[in-house]
Amino acid sequence: MPSVYEFEPAELATFLDGEPGYRVDQIWQGLWRDGLEIGDITTIPKALRAQLGERLPSALEVANDVESDNGATRKWVFRLHDGATIETVLMRYADRVTVCVSSQAGCAMGCTFCATGQAGYSRQLTPGEVIEQVMFASRAAAPRRLSNVVFMGMGEPLANYDTTVAVVRRLHEHKGMSARHLTVSTVGVAPAIERLAEEGLPLTLAVSLHAANNTTRDELVPLNRRYPLERLYEACEKWIATTSRRLSFEWALIDNVNDTDQAIDELAEYALGLNAHVNLIPLNPTPGYLVMGSTPERVNEFRDGLVAQGVNVTVRNTRGRSIDAACGQLAAVTNAKRRPVTLRSR
Repeated sequence: MPSVYEFEPAELATFLDGEPGYRVDQIWQGLWRDGLEIGDITTIPKALRAQLGERLPSALEVANDVESDNGATRKWVFRLHDGATIETVLMRYADRVTVCVSSQAGCAMGCTFCATGQAGYSRQLTPGEVIEQVMFASRAAAPRRLSNVVFMGMGEPLANYDTTVAVVRRLHEHKGMSARHLTVSTVGVAPAIERLAEEGLPLTLAVSLHAANNTTRDELVPLNRRYPLERLYEACEKWIATTSRRLSFEWALIDNVNDTDQAIDELAEYALGLNAHVNLIPLNPTPGYLVMGSTPERVNEFRDGLVAQGVNVTVRNTRGRSIDAACGQLAAVTNAKRRPVTLRSR
C-alpha cells in the first residue's frame, strides 16, 4: 500500500473518487500545512479518516526511540513494510530544528569510516517513505517548527536520484521550504551532481570529501575509484556555474590519516579553487572501525591551518554520540550486519 505522501493533488483526487472535491483540499492542507496524520485531520468525517487510515497506513513503524543531549537529539529506528529498517535523527538547536533523513535502507557506497557503509545495502526508499520521516519529525518537534531537512542519514541520496529530486521538489512546493533549509549530501556521484544542477531545485549541496588526494580518498570513499577528485572537481564547477550556489565540503577528521599538515594544504588548494565552505567533523566512533578520530587539539589546529590559507571553515558540533546518532554512526542496528574495517595511517 502506498504512503499518502506518494500522491500529488491530482492523484489524491483520483484516489478519493466519489468524495466531494473539497475533501482533497481538506486532506491536503491537513497533511502538508498542518503536518497531521490522517487520523487527526478533524476537518474530514471520522468514518473517512478511519477508511483512509486502513487504505493508506503509515509507512513507518517505530522500532526504537532514544534521546541524548538532554533531549535535544532524538533518534528513531523505523521498520518499513518489508522489514527493512532506517534511522532518522531530530536535532534541536537554539536557532533551528533540523531533521536528518535517510534516502536508502543501508548504503552501497562502502565508505570505510561509516557505520551505514559497514552495514551494507537493502533497498531504495520511495518519496513517501522519505517525506514521512520529515513529517514524523515535524510532529515530534512541536511546538517548535521544523526548519531544516538534511539528506545526511542512511544512504547516498544521488544514488536514489528520482526519489531525492521528488522529495526536494515537494518539500519546496507543498511545505514552502527554501534552499537555505534543504541540504543534499553526496559522496561524489559526479554525473548526478551535474544532472542535479540542471533541475533548478532550491537546495544546498554538501560533498563528503574527506581526502583531497586520490590515494587516500580511494581508501576512504571507494566511489572515488570511479569518479576521482579531478572528475568530481569538474562536477562541482558545473554545479557552481549552473546554480550560482556555493557548495560545502564535509571532512571527517581521522587521526594521522587525513588530519596531517599535508592534508591541510591539499584541502585548501581544492576548496579555494571552488570557493567552497569546509565543515570539519570530529570522527565519531563506530564498532569495527579501528582508526581513531583526531584529538580536539588537532581538530583546532587543522581548522586554524585552513583559515590561515583563506578557507572558510567551521567545526561541526557533534550531537547524538551516546545513541549512535552522530555523523557516520547510523547503522539501523536493529537488524544490520557490520564488517570490521581498518585503514593504513599515512
